[in-house]
Amino acid sequence: MKKLFLALAGKWRRMSLVLRILVGLVLGVVLGLACPQFTFIGILGSLFVSALKAIAPILVAVLVAASIAKAQGGLGARFRTVITLYLLATFLAAAVAVVASFLFPVEIVLSGTAESQAPGGLYEVFSQLATNMVSNPLQSVTSANYLGVLFWAVIIGLALKLKASQTTIQILGDLSEVISQAVRWVIQFAPFGILGLVFASVSESGLDIFTTYGKLLLLLVGCMLCSALIVNPLIVALYLRRNPFPLVWTCLKESGLNAFFTRSSAANIPINMNLCRRLGIEEDFYSVSIPLGATINMNGAAVTITVMTLALCHTLGIEVNIFAALFLSLLATLAACGASGVAGGSLLLIPMASSLFGISGDIAMQAVAVGFIIGVVQDSVETALNSSGDALFTVTAEWHDRK
Repeated sequence: MKKLFLALAGKWRRMSLVLRILVGLVLGVVLGLACPQFTFIGILGSLFVSALKAIAPILVAVLVAASIAKAQGGLGARFRTVITLYLLATFLAAAVAVVASFLFPVEIVLSGTAESQAPGGLYEVFSQLATNMVSNPLQSVTSANYLGVLFWAVIIGLALKLKASQTTIQILGDLSEVISQAVRWVIQFAPFGILGLVFASVSESGLDIFTTYGKLLLLLVGCMLCSALIVNPLIVALYLRRNPFPLVWTCLKESGLNAFFTRSSAANIPINMNLCRRLGIEEDFYSVSIPLGATINMNGAAVTITVMTLALCHTLGIEVNIFAALFLSLLATLAACGASGVAGGSLLLIPMASSLFGISGDIAMQAVAVGFIIGVVQDSVETALNSSGDALFTVTAEWHDRK
């Protein structure tokens, strides 16, 4: 028996992580349908996501500070390129959502009123983002406020570069390696975490989520898949002048798949960093680019904001002309970049976008409620698109700079 166990354990370790995750996925679906009463299985998912969320802010803070302190020069053109890629992809995702919403209009059943706690406008969103940026650095780490983590990590990294000895910088570099190794150990438990997450979703919601609000969900997922499989590859092809799909597939398989089940861009930061490291991207660059992407690269959020807003317009009989649609795309792009700084993410920014067409907050919040109902699928696909794009455009910017 012991030899059999050791043989099976050896085979398990030799399997690729993606294949092990797929095994966990299948087991999660089977167990969720066959024995939903075994709720303790879901604890595996909670523990995995909690572990990643706990270590990710520390990893980002140490890696960014260490990378800036050790860097011989600035991030230069790569940094400008990756920001351009993030914003361009987010805007085009919103534009895709506008076109799809006109071609395949969907409506939402509205009734009564609802109380709104969403931001009132872009000023409030960016005011909150600015406040988060300069919040207490220790509090930023403990609360996973990545704007604050990035801001203070950059400041501390620059101060270390100017004032610290090489010994201190080397110690910080060693610390970043230690934390990175701890993260790699946590990631090895991804198959068990995915098993627990899938079990929890299937046992609670079953497969009914695909039939209720099916058209709306299909439109949202279709727009996100179009961004992931058509728009993003086109952007990469234009920048790199090569076939983009091997890179796109790698990012979707190794980053998007994990993000789909964790439903957290923050939790996927270590996974994206690990992917960039294996693809040969310089640590000085990806240690800043990846957490930045988790903040401003929000293709999926832009799709959600745009589709849900136009669904309300179709429901209420509000005509939207091309200029209003273009402005909505720009508004969704800016709002999506601020989604990570607002409690509730992209869904709570729907009332702000809806106000562009004179839709009251009470009515718009009903669309938010629908978003939470379909969030089991919508939020998973949205996070997969956002997070895989972080890795995709980081690699693209690096390879473009090498040309």
